[in-house]
Amino acid sequence: ITPENRWEGDDSRIEFSEKHKFGLAPAGRLDIDSVGLLVLTQDGRIAKQLIGENSGSEKEYLVRVRGKLDEEGLRLLNHGLSLDGEKLKPAKVEWQNEDQLRFVLKQGKKRQIRRMCELVGLRVTGLKRIRMGKVKLGRLPPGKWRYLRHDETF
Repeated sequence: ITPENRWEGDDSRIEFSEKHKFGLAPAGRLDIDSVGLLVLTQDGRIAKQLIGENSGSEKEYLVRVRGKLDEEGLRLLNHGLSLDGEKLKPAKVEWQNEDQLRFVLKQGKKRQIRRMCELVGLRVTGLKRIRMGKVKLGRLPPGKWRYLRHDETF
């Protein structure tokens, strides 16, 4: 987090200060082979709201896949799969285009989307988080950061 890699499109009107980086930590994680939105915060309440055990905060992903998925497989992705001996919370999963699914989850188990896809015969070839709560990735380029606007909440 430096002034040099701050996104030019940041319209928050917040002036950068080195003090803003004190105690900054990621609220959640992205696997090494995933890309997209990562929220950094100093506020433990925000982190808990986003990633806590009982978090109801939605996370949205675009997932490029290979393989065949029938209606039953799509139904299972939405509700009916278990990981680590535990039933998963209902998800919203739908086709975005011919090789990409849109997942909306209220849960975040380790490698959850990849493992869910494997259970229905799909292989994930790309995964991008595009939203956490009401905060959207939008046009923010890889490697850039911005402040949240006052109207953005989780």
